[in-house]
Amino acid sequence: MSGFSVTEPSNRMKWIAGVLVVAYALITIMPLLWIIATGFKSPSDSIAYPPKVVFQPTLEGYVNLFTTQTRITPDMQDTLQPPQTWYEEIVRDKGMVIAGPSRFGQRFLNSVIIGFGSTFFSVFLGTLAAYAFSRFKVPIKDDLLFFILSTRMMPPIAVAIPIFLMFRQLGLSDTHLGMILLYTAVNLSLSVWLLKGFIDEIPLEYEEAALIDGYTRFQAFYKVVLPQAATGIASTAIFCLIFAWNEYAFAVLLTSGTAQTAPPFIPTIIGVGGQDWPAVAAGATIFLMPVMIFTILLRKHLLRGITFGAVRK
Repeated sequence: MSGFSVTEPSNRMKWIAGVLVVAYALITIMPLLWIIATGFKSPSDSIAYPPKVVFQPTLEGYVNLFTTQTRITPDMQDTLQPPQTWYEEIVRDKGMVIAGPSRFGQRFLNSVIIGFGSTFFSVFLGTLAAYAFSRFKVPIKDDLLFFILSTRMMPPIAVAIPIFLMFRQLGLSDTHLGMILLYTAVNLSLSVWLLKGFIDEIPLEYEEAALIDGYTRFQAFYKVVLPQAATGIASTAIFCLIFAWNEYAFAVLLTSGTAQTAPPFIPTIIGVGGQDWPAVAAGATIFLMPVMIFTILLRKHLLRGITFGAVRK
């Protein structure tokens, strides 16, 4: 018989696959590394041509991101006390003083509240709906599932104007509650369909055994189904959070101050003489962190969730 195996790739194919994976990883990570590096450049280095790969790192971009600054005359600067902190020294070297904190902190907090809030409600409601569709005889179930899926076929921004008018009438414009409800509604279809697939893979016999042992339906759901569906819930939460965290169009249209999130705020950061690219890059770097940390913490569930049900015994 031949030594060829349909399940075990040859060493040559392993090397080729490894090279392709590494090349793809380097290509995709380069923009991210460039953004992170730009956050540590000076404004002049960030717009230098040809682009500078080797540069003198500085925290000026992060200082500009978190502070509001105003220019003073040399005579006024001579009357001021010496800088007390390293970031005051950076600002003084530009002939400016710190007038107060910037709005980035509040915008970032808005993103956390709206992003994680909508993710929680999307997963919570999606889990209940998915369980009902998976376990009960729901009238016109197939039609309802198709209707839920059809909401993903249309770009959300296509209904932006009706939503804007509705929010204005209901007083939900520029509010945390309004954005949480909107992102929950948009993510709910994805949540229902993903979680229904996971719950369908959980054997019904587990719940029947629990019911025979005296558990109520809710207890069987809480103590049997939810632990088994934890992988799917984690995977769904990651996808819902990524959408809510990065969403830009609705945030621009429906928020302007109180509930404005970081995505529409970061591109508007203006420095002396134009766009402050180091501050923009610093804001983008910080903005990446929560989703990156959240995904890393749940990476095992994510990998398991992608392959859940792919191999049947």
